[in-house]
Amino acid sequence: MNIAIIGYGRMGHEIESAALNRGHFIRLIIDKDNKQDLNERSIRDIDVVIEFTTPETAAENVIKCLNMKIPVVCGTTGWLRDYDNAVAACNNNRTSFIHSSNFSIGVNILFRLNSELAKQMSHFNDYKPFIEEIHHTKKLDAPSGTAITLASGIEEQHKGYNGWCFENDKADMKVPVRAIREGTVPGTHTIIWDSDIDTLSLRHEAKNRKGLALGAVIAAEYIHNRKGVFTMNEVLGF
Repeated sequence: MNIAIIGYGRMGHEIESAALNRGHFIRLIIDKDNKQDLNERSIRDIDVVIEFTTPETAAENVIKCLNMKIPVVCGTTGWLRDYDNAVAACNNNRTSFIHSSNFSIGVNILFRLNSELAKQMSHFNDYKPFIEEIHHTKKLDAPSGTAITLASGIEEQHKGYNGWCFENDKADMKVPVRAIREGTVPGTHTIIWDSDIDTLSLRHEAKNRKGLALGAVIAAEYIHNRKGVFTMNEVLGF
């Protein structure tokens, strides 16, 4: 595939390496200093765009590419108030789009386990959930999109919960989330179900960003010759 990368920070470099390792070509790189190069001429021969930027710029980037009928993989979090607009652009232009709060295969397995555990815990009201996420100090959004996805997975499977809150803003029917920013941590997520008798937990600890990059490239391979809006469950065959 001919790939365009939008966002050439640490993730962009990892995506470049992962794509090249899988035999693809990086034909266009867009970063903050050359935004004007994202146009119909430069993107004409691109098979798929992989976008990892900032919450402030992601929606514009994604919708612009979809309106140019180019498939988009987006891993930026914190912009989902505009998600429906991206879906509409995808469908109107008969192209393809996938967004995920985390493209790591391991994290997507965690999402599945989290949903199943919440389903089982819905029968045992003595257990209360808690989510902790730890990321590097340069991460712009808090809590992480991954933590919010985990909270949504609990909400979908457990009628006792409806949304999330920060741990210091405890509210009825909300899953409390602790967001920690320290050092250069790539990402650690823990779901804890606690009772007076015992504690159950699920934990994923990323060692680096390679898993995110690989998952994004695998998603690009999946959507580039399809039409529609997809999820990582479909990509991974869950």
